[in-house]
Amino acid sequence: MSRHGELLVAILNNIADFGILRTQHWYRIPVDSVKKWLKGAWPPQWVAFYMTKIFDHDAFGVKYYAEVYDVHQVSRYELFPDEHRSEKSNKRYYKIILGPLQQLPKPILSLRRRRIIFIPTTWKKFTEAKEINDLHNGSYLEDHLWVELKRLRIDAERQEFVQIQGVNYALDFAVYCQLGKLDIETDGDTWHANPERSREDNIRNNILQIAGWYQLRFNTNQVCEQMAEYCVPKIVKSVNRLGRVADGELMWRKINLKSPQMYQLGLADTRAFDDSKDL
Repeated sequence: MSRHGELLVAILNNIADFGILRTQHWYRIPVDSVKKWLKGAWPPQWVAFYMTKIFDHDAFGVKYYAEVYDVHQVSRYELFPDEHRSEKSNKRYYKIILGPLQQLPKPILSLRRRRIIFIPTTWKKFTEAKEINDLHNGSYLEDHLWVELKRLRIDAERQEFVQIQGVNYALDFAVYCQLGKLDIETDGDTWHANPERSREDNIRNNILQIAGWYQLRFNTNQVCEQMAEYCVPKIVKSVNRLGRVADGELMWRKINLKSPQMYQLGLADTRAFDDSKDL
């Protein structure tokens, strides 16, 4: 059985670090980062590397991966003994000893060239992923909704972190539209059974709304039993009202619910756009 965190997607944004990977076969992650971001998903059996624009200005994505041989804690000066000593020399890292780098036949790209920190996932999702959002190993509700968003060709970002007044907020799905931003959340039964969590999320919702995020929330029953008749129409209507923009195109496109592969209208179209009518 695959487990959450058996493969870790980690960022690679430094050419020197890539050289270390290729020749010395190790990678480092600050101990504090593991405690903050990877509490229940450590250590991994594999590490894959999300490469940023420093390697290819037009393509952010996962191109290489390697098997984990060993993991142990070290200080920075043990990693870089020739580096000038400073306050950061005592910073603690996990040194991940890796096997040879292996290259994917086809990169797993980020369509919006998003920045990530870590994505703990499973080997199965890694081998089946077509784009970066396929890697996220969320709840069953999130995965079920992601299938529908892809079917509708809605370019959502999963587990998107947005910063508001210095605080990071994780969104289940973020959809960036012509006239606004849409946050789509899935709330499991445990969410509704926890009054404290509910109060915290109410505050979170208010902060996001003030920052310009429109929100939709769906519970377990709605996602599992009412996807076609409730969730999908709500999402489509919201995205159409906000003006869906196709990836890589400066065009406002309206989703046709009867045929998700068909679209209506564009910014260059002279016909009027009436979002008050049902699809």
